Amino acid sequence: MIPRRDVPAATLPVPAGIGGVDEAGRGPLAGAVVAAVVVLAPGQAIEGVRDSKLLSAAQRQRVAGRIHAEALAWALGRATVAEIDRLNILNATFLAMQRAVAGLAVVPQELAVDGNRAPRFAGFAGPVRAVVGGDRSCPAIAAASILAKLARDAEMLELEVAHPGYGFARHKGYPTAEHRAALLRLGPCAAHRLSYAPVRAVAACGVRA
Repeated sequence: MIPRRDVPAATLPVPAGIGGVDEAGRGPLAGAVVAAVVVLAPGQAIEGVRDSKLLSAAQRQRVAGRIHAEALAWALGRATVAEIDRLNILNATFLAMQRAVAGLAVVPQELAVDGNRAPRFAGFAGPVRAVVGGDRSCPAIAAASILAKLARDAEMLELEVAHPGYGFARHKGYPTAEHRAALLRLGPCAAHRLSYAPVRAVAACGVRA
């Protein structure tokens, strides 16, 4: 079960705060796409929160601890490789975001989604806005980017054990030279996204793990 942290709803005004939503894992050739939502009080700042891409792995881990402790609420959602291949990455990302928001016991005043498009969130009546570059301009989105990245990286470490030889622990599924070489040598494994052209091309040649 994907973890979440909520304070008791009775202790909070409802709706409360701003929910920032972001994802990790749209570009990789393997692994799930993971989304996170973090609800912050208006004007709340958590020390060290910034775009996850600007933080080292150790920094993300430390800042995530502060987010878990200080945010009004947070939750994670994911979409599997099979769902990515069936729905396409955009719709699978939206599904992961919807699952994350559905996991909140606290209702935010509004949702801010990183990017130029946002999904519909069933049962949420407040405003939803897409924010281009939101992981650098909106603290709640930046916090969500950290939790999503941390959760997805942990999943890729598990895939390294389940499917050795691809280097998942290092490149996290992204199409690096190392990953492409391993894909050609070993063929796709169950963690690879067959709907992605580089994976599909190797599979079409009959190379399978």
